[in-house]
Amino acid sequence: MAKSSSLNVRVVEGRALPAKDVSGSSDPYCIVKVDDEVVARDLAPRDISGTSDPFARVFWGSQSLETSTIKKTRFPHWDEVLELREMPGSPSPLRVELWDWDMVGKNDFLGMVEFPPQVLQQNPPNGWFHLLPFPRAEEDSGGSLGALRLKVRLTEDRILPSQYYQPLRELLMASVLGPAEEDAASPLAVLEELTSGDCRQELATKLVKLFLGQGLAGPFLDYLTRREVARTTDPNTLFRSNSLASKSMEQFLKLVGMPYLHEVLRPVINRVFEERKYMELDPCKMDLGRTRRISFKGAPSEEHVREVSLGLLTGYLGPIMDAIVGSVGRCPPAICLAFKQLRHCVEERFPQAEHEDVKNLAISGFLFLRFFAPAILTPKLFDLRDQHADPQTSRSLLLLAKAVQSIGNLGQQLGQGKELWMSPLHPFLLQSISRVRDFLDQLVDVDGKEEPGGPARALVPPSVTVREGYLLKRKEEPSGLATRFAFKKRYFRLSGEMLSYSRNPEWQTRSSIPVSHIRAVERVDEGAFQLPHVMQVVTQDGAGALHTTYLQCKNVNELNQWLSALRKASAPNPDKLAACHPGAFRSAHWTCCLQAERSAAGCSRTHSAVTLGDWSDPLDPDAETQMVYRQLLLGRDRLRMKFLEDSNLVTTPEADTEKGSSATEGACPDALAHQREAAARLLEVLADLDQAHEEFQHQEQRKVAPGPLRP
Repeated sequence: MAKSSSLNVRVVEGRALPAKDVSGSSDPYCIVKVDDEVVARDLAPRDISGTSDPFARVFWGSQSLETSTIKKTRFPHWDEVLELREMPGSPSPLRVELWDWDMVGKNDFLGMVEFPPQVLQQNPPNGWFHLLPFPRAEEDSGGSLGALRLKVRLTEDRILPSQYYQPLRELLMASVLGPAEEDAASPLAVLEELTSGDCRQELATKLVKLFLGQGLAGPFLDYLTRREVARTTDPNTLFRSNSLASKSMEQFLKLVGMPYLHEVLRPVINRVFEERKYMELDPCKMDLGRTRRISFKGAPSEEHVREVSLGLLTGYLGPIMDAIVGSVGRCPPAICLAFKQLRHCVEERFPQAEHEDVKNLAISGFLFLRFFAPAILTPKLFDLRDQHADPQTSRSLLLLAKAVQSIGNLGQQLGQGKELWMSPLHPFLLQSISRVRDFLDQLVDVDGKEEPGGPARALVPPSVTVREGYLLKRKEEPSGLATRFAFKKRYFRLSGEMLSYSRNPEWQTRSSIPVSHIRAVERVDEGAFQLPHVMQVVTQDGAGALHTTYLQCKNVNELNQWLSALRKASAPNPDKLAACHPGAFRSAHWTCCLQAERSAAGCSRTHSAVTLGDWSDPLDPDAETQMVYRQLLLGRDRLRMKFLEDSNLVTTPEADTEKGSSATEGACPDALAHQREAAARLLEVLADLDQAHEEFQHQEQRKVAPGPLRP
């Protein structure tokens, strides 16, 4: 069993100083959140105007994130979520630093607060705290740096061994592999009813990761799409809400398509940041003085600024659209297949001629409005840039994002609303829309279909070499050799079928390990061989005996990459080990738990976290299923009342907040019986997980309980 912790930092607003309210959330996250009534006071002005341009940086362990910059104010207002995950090692302090952004020169430090791990865990801060200079010496501060109000709570969640989550995972998989008709008692249907707002986005991320790890992302998205489309009566509202279907597709694009997004957008985004051109089409926001200072050509007219800005905007938009419409061959196949199924589902629901464009709008709404446009608007949140943009560049990015959004809407509402000042761009936008329609047709013109019962095989193609390079391999029986002589340099190649190795890449004689034999891939404690960056590959032969291969990598990055690649390749394997030894069997005992039998059961939970391509986002089915379990607990009573305690079984579930639904109204007796059976099975699985958590909690309490007093 393991514990999972993270910080999910929501910075909303502050008065006079950035104010932070740190509160707990549902497991496994710890949320740092600012409420509107939380204030800070007495911010020291750093600019000649008597104000500052403040932003906040949050540090936890080796990680740090920062908010956007609010210009010329002592009353900054943010609405951002910053998530930091706890890394292995000793507990870390929480530190919040406030800075004043400067266009020229270094940023000015405004103050900080810091809390050690013991305070976070035992006596979480709740109240006003003086901002301190850097470092934390209080001399000469005199309270002039202001104060910050904080309320902190750290929440940890227990992650059980994998086998405890398997029944719930099987129910979730069965939800998407079952018949096409809606099943109101399925776990996914229950989750849809229970979640909303920020929780829905978090849940969508966990579910997408969980189904990606099982090779069932396509069926999962198809299941949610069918339910969403079936509930939609007005095609103009299709996928416009923040439903679980919309959020899941959005998170799927971010998880799978991030390298693709970087390849398409990064060149132009870098140009915008580096050139820092002044662009403005809105007469109400034009700063003619700024333009005069930049151009040194006298005071320009609004018309001149508009013409120059139009040329600059189209100069950026042209390469953006060229990159997008020319990227069909680079778009990940999984995204193309998901969009192909999405279009097919929408065409079946709205076959009328007047709804011809709905099938394209459904795709472009996700790809342009929820993927490309947000990345252009805030490139730091999509890892396109290391820092947030300054205000001038932010305005340029906003104009570009608005234009891309209009193109993604395929011209709908063009020329309507309050932003008529965008009309100079309309000719370019209309020309781009026809190109986008052709691009979408090509994007979904793909062959192939994910195998419904083939968990995770899409992650690693069978015959393709997914990773290769030199590693140090420990001899099977080193016969008392010193550790440094027991490891020999070998060249390894990994495909979806085989892990093979030889003395060098050209060596004809190769040894191999079938990927299908792998039962665990784990790190090894540094103390096992007194060597860093060692991993173990545990395999099982035809007779059922386990064998361990120890491999040493050059550095921690290479170690993580090999762990991820091996776990991806072996993800479909049955009979995975639930536990193993993070040490080694040396001198007649295990170095980790000191057990004297080589065949002794493992003393540490195995892991399955991998990264998706070049986008470092871990897949951990146990942690993801734990979060789903916590969400289902919130609706357990409603589920029991709806399907098990109502003798008539004719009640209608609570209507969807935006579209409405009726799961049991008018249903036939066979369907109602099926719903009752499914609900009973789900409740049984939840009860088993409840019991497992209680048992592990009692075990921990017995471990820390003091023994009997001795005379």
